[in-house]
Amino acid sequence: MTVSAVGDLSPRMRRITFTSPDLRDFQSWGADDHVKIFLPDPASPGGTSMRDYTPRYFDAAGESLTIDFALHDTGIATDWARGAKPGDRLAVAGPRGSAVVSDDFDHYLLVGDETALPAIGRRLEGLRPGVPVTTIMVVEDAAETQHIETRAHWQPVWLCRNGGAGGDATLLLEALKAWQAPAGDGYAFVAAEAAVARLLKDYLLDVRHHPKAWLKAAGYWVKGAAGATDKMEN
Repeated sequence: MTVSAVGDLSPRMRRITFTSPDLRDFQSWGADDHVKIFLPDPASPGGTSMRDYTPRYFDAAGESLTIDFALHDTGIATDWARGAKPGDRLAVAGPRGSAVVSDDFDHYLLVGDETALPAIGRRLEGLRPGVPVTTIMVVEDAAETQHIETRAHWQPVWLCRNGGAGGDATLLLEALKAWQAPAGDGYAFVAAEAAVARLLKDYLLDVRHHPKAWLKAAGYWVKGAAGATDKMEN
C-alpha cells in the first residue's frame, strides 16, 4: 500500500491514509478488527516487524484505508509513523475479523487507553440513534481527547494521566467503580495494556457481575514486550 495522506488528530495521534488496488476487496465488519502491518526493523537490516492496528476507516470503492497511530516516546511503529509521508509504501495483511456485536443492547460501556481509541471510535460511529453509551478513556492530557461523531447518546469520561505511567490501572478502575450502569442489558468492551485490561475485566465480571457473554476484553499492548498483544478468552 502507498501512503496518500498524513495528518495529526492530536500531538500523540497520527492519522495515515493508504491507497492500493488491493483494497478493492477489503472488508471489515467488526469495530475492533485488526490488520497486520509490516514495518522496517532497524535491528534487522532488510527485515520487518509486525504490529496490529485497527482499520479506522476504509473505502473499498475508493481503494483507501485509514489507520490511526498512537505515538509513544519511541518504538518501531511510532518512529515509522512520525516519518511517514505521501508516497511511502507499507505491506499490510488482513483484516482479521472480530465478532460483530449486534446493535440491540440497551446500553454500551467502552473502556480503554489511547490504543483503543480507533476501535471505540468505530463503535461509537456505528451505534443506533439515542442508545446510551459511556466511554471511559485514559489519555496523556487534555490535548489528546477526541470529538467523535455519533448518533448514540454518548457520555464520555476522559481521564488524563498527566505524566503518569501508561500501564497503570488506577484511573480507569476508579472511574469504572463510579460508573452507574443503566437499566437493561449492556455490552462492555475493554482494551488497554494487557494487565490493566485483565484487571478491569475481572472487576466487571466478579464485582459488577456483568454477563461474561456480553463482555470483550483485550490487551492491545503488553508492558515491557514490544509488539506483543493479549487476545483474552472472554
